[in-house]
Amino acid sequence: MTMRKGIQSIEFSKTPYIKGWASVAGQKEGEGPLGNAIDQIIEDPYFGQKSWELAEGRFMKQAAMLAISKARLHTKDIRYAFAGDLLEQNTATFSGMKELEIPLFGLFGACSTVGEALSLAAMSIAGDFAKHVLAVASSHIGSAEKQFRFPLEYGNQRPLSSTWTVTGSGGFVVSDEKGSVKIKGITTGKIVDYGMEDPMNMGACMAPAAAEVIYQHFVDFNTKPEDYDAIYTGDLGEVGKKILLHLLRENGYDLSGVYGDCGIEIYESEEQDTHSGGSGCACSAVVLAAMIIKKITDGIWKRVLFVPTGALMSKTSFNEGESVAGIAHAIVLEGENE
Repeated sequence: MTMRKGIQSIEFSKTPYIKGWASVAGQKEGEGPLGNAIDQIIEDPYFGQKSWELAEGRFMKQAAMLAISKARLHTKDIRYAFAGDLLEQNTATFSGMKELEIPLFGLFGACSTVGEALSLAAMSIAGDFAKHVLAVASSHIGSAEKQFRFPLEYGNQRPLSSTWTVTGSGGFVVSDEKGSVKIKGITTGKIVDYGMEDPMNMGACMAPAAAEVIYQHFVDFNTKPEDYDAIYTGDLGEVGKKILLHLLRENGYDLSGVYGDCGIEIYESEEQDTHSGGSGCACSAVVLAAMIIKKITDGIWKRVLFVPTGALMSKTSFNEGESVAGIAHAIVLEGENE
C-alpha cells in the first residue's frame, strides 16, 4: 500500500517507474548548453501552425508521442494523461492532445505543472488505477508573453530580474513496469504568498513556495540535503536561487553543495540574453528529460529531489492588483540500481 509520510508527503510502497521520456524545444533552447541532449529541436517557432498557441500544442503532442514511442508503447496503451500549460483554459493542452485520444486530466500549476502531473501519474500507478500514464507539460515564449506581459512584436525592454519562457515540452510515461528511474515519493506543495506583485520577477515570487515544500519534505522524510546527489528547482533563476538558499539557511538547511535550478541550466544567460534564466512549464520538463534523468541513468546521480516551481497569476489577477503567489511540488527520483 502507499504510505503517507508526515503532513504533505507520500512514500510509494509500490514503485512507479519513469519508463519513457522525451524533450522537444525551440531553436533558442537548442543553442543553449543542453541543446545536444534535447530529443528534437524545432527551428520554426510556429511549428507549421498559424498561431503561437497552436504551435505550443504541437510541441506538447510531439513530446507525448516521442515519450510513448521511447517507452515502446502505443497511445492505446496509455490509460490516462495528466497535462497542462500556462494558457487560459489550457489552450495548448487541448489543441495538442485531442488527436491522441487519451483520457485526459487537464492541469494548471503554472510552471510547476510537470511536478503536479508526475505526482498524480505516480499516485495513479501506485494505487493500481492504471498500468501506463502520461505526464506532459508545455510552454512557448510567444504565447506566454502575449498573455501575461507584452506581445513579442511590442519589443519592450526586459528588467534583469526577468526570465525567458522556454519554448518546448517534456513528456514522461509513468508505468508499473520496471524502468530506468523510480519515483520513490512526493511532497505536495502549498500556495505561499509573500505579497510580491512584479510579473517580471517570477523567481522572487516562487522562491518562498520552493523553500516551504523542500523544508517540509526534509521533515516528512527525515532527510537532509546531503542525502541527495542533487536538488533541482524548476525555474527560480539567479534571483530566486539566492532567495531560496537564504530562506532555507534560516531554517537550518544548507543546500549550496547540491542545489541547482533548471532555469539556470537551460540557457547561457549572458550569451543568450536571458537575464535571470529560463522559465515556463517546459523549463523544468525539458531539463528533467534532457539532463536530470540522463545523469540518473548514467549513474552519476543516484537520488535527486526534483522541485518544479510555479507563479500563480493571470491577466485578471494582475489587472485587479492581486499579488503573485507561488507553489512547488517535490519528487524523489532514484536510479533503478539504488
